[in-house]
Amino acid sequence: MLTKEMKAQIIAEFGGTETNTGSSEVQIALLTARIRDLQDHFKKFPKDHASRRGLLKMVGARRRLLKYVRNEDVNRYRELIQKLELRK
Repeated sequence: MLTKEMKAQIIAEFGGTETNTGSSEVQIALLTARIRDLQDHFKKFPKDHASRRGLLKMVGARRRLLKYVRNEDVNRYRELIQKLELRK
């Protein structure tokens, strides 16, 4: 589970300032952290289908945000993918 401190650290790292919570990079980074946290949850509870639906919604939202960033600035997209260690 993401704590306030972890969220603040992610926001500061990807947003530049603590108040820049709406930028695409920050939203993608927060979604990635929540997705990774849920992946660990499913190792313990493989039959939790309600949470799996939430996970799929988060993955879709992250995919749409990544597509937006890629269309706006390819270099920024590549840096973000590399920082978050995503496969693309």
